[in-house]
Amino acid sequence: MDFLKTLNIQAENAGVSTGTTWIKSKGEKIASYSPVDGKLIGNVTGADRNAYEAAVKKAQEAFLIWRTWPAPKRGEVVRQVGEELRKYKEPLGKLVSYEMGKSLQEGMGEVQEMIDICDFAVGLSRQLHGLTMHSERPGHRMYEQYHPLGLVGIISAFNFPVAVWSWNSMLAWVCGDVAIWKPSEKTPLCAVACQKIIQGVFKKNSVPEGVSCIVIGGRDTGEWMSNDTRIPLISATGSTRMGKAVGAAVGQRLGRSLLELGGNNAIIISKDADLSIAMTAATFGAVGTAGQRCTTTRRLIIHEKVYNKVKDMLVNAYSQLKIGNPLLEKNHVGPLIDTDAVNLYLSAIERCKKEGGKFIVEGGVLKGKGYESGCYVKPCIAEAKNDFEIVQHETFAPILYIMKYKTMDEAIAMQNGVPQGLSSSIITNNLRESEQFLSHAGSDCGIANVNIGTSGAEIGGAFGGEKETGGGRESGSDAWKVYMRRQTNTINYTDKLPLAQGIRFDL
Repeated sequence: MDFLKTLNIQAENAGVSTGTTWIKSKGEKIASYSPVDGKLIGNVTGADRNAYEAAVKKAQEAFLIWRTWPAPKRGEVVRQVGEELRKYKEPLGKLVSYEMGKSLQEGMGEVQEMIDICDFAVGLSRQLHGLTMHSERPGHRMYEQYHPLGLVGIISAFNFPVAVWSWNSMLAWVCGDVAIWKPSEKTPLCAVACQKIIQGVFKKNSVPEGVSCIVIGGRDTGEWMSNDTRIPLISATGSTRMGKAVGAAVGQRLGRSLLELGGNNAIIISKDADLSIAMTAATFGAVGTAGQRCTTTRRLIIHEKVYNKVKDMLVNAYSQLKIGNPLLEKNHVGPLIDTDAVNLYLSAIERCKKEGGKFIVEGGVLKGKGYESGCYVKPCIAEAKNDFEIVQHETFAPILYIMKYKTMDEAIAMQNGVPQGLSSSIITNNLRESEQFLSHAGSDCGIANVNIGTSGAEIGGAFGGEKETGGGRESGSDAWKVYMRRQTNTINYTDKLPLAQGIRFDL
């Protein structure tokens, strides 16, 4: 395919790089098959321990130099990375779509997110500010400043194979940190492509080798990073189960972890909702990326007065969905990432039925021409209760659970009544309802939206959630502070040394 040639993706690819250099490794071979058609895209040689150690050592050396570059100069490098991504937006977007399985529009959109975070980081490079405080001692000045943290380990998931890396690395780079990226072994070629895209920029600007490292591998590689005291921050995106393991390992060595984990996101549809907005938000939220977003809409909490109408509208909307090759823009829904995901989808449907769920749109695996990979499934909808065990868990597939409510207090309690706390939404034209939803007694999620869905966060705001979602924040706002260490400074510009609280210590 032309986009593979443009991105210089080979049949055999190295999986460890320190920037412009690719390191030989004797790690296991990782084969990347497309869920679109089941074909082999290419192979990657994963990291062995020696290659991993070489990458970390080079990152340590690079940090000592990179941290001394003025932040705006680092920002200029990131600006050029954004320009390079603009040049490669189409082929990289197609690779994201082909290797991961999301629609071409979503693949392109993910690359656009990378470009947007580059623009954000460039501006940030001139705004890494601290505070000035008044000292209680005369002739003293007190302030705080932020310094680069060091090596930032990035563990990303398959569903956003390039954007999450950029959210972390672009901010880390302007902050003066260096990045070590372990991408998902299910989408390794997207990572190889990203590293190749930025190589020219790094070489042209004489960026130290080791500022951008990738170490492709399986679970062992993630464990090496999580237990590595040389990496003060681990930013990990994935399941709650994975996040608990990473958090425990990093916490045991008193490191820092930024965790972006599972979501079980709900939209409350009020009796005062604009139902056309509700339908758009719910349908895209539930079936976008074939239900494989952490912000996917998994529950609809619908007021009893509009429940039947919304149910009929949903059945009609789902009947119009086009499922197929995501590289064709006419299709709304692509495949799940692999057959393991398909099996989890089928298992969740059976569990829902056993607990008493009633499907108003049936699910199932699609077969026949165009579906040879075995990864295409039908988005489905079940009437369920919020306390069903299967509803309390995140299933990474297009299964939507719908349920009724009577009062707003009840709806908010249902929205909050799951272990996860990532994204939430209410569709209403009632000002009181929207303000209640956003109040201290409202949504307990990291993201709470009014009259938009749970999916599609902008890079300008901090992204992340509470409870079993991990508590991390990435991307915009002041998320940059996670990648730096805070330091308080006091300067005495007199010829005396007064002590705090008036203590006297005369010698």
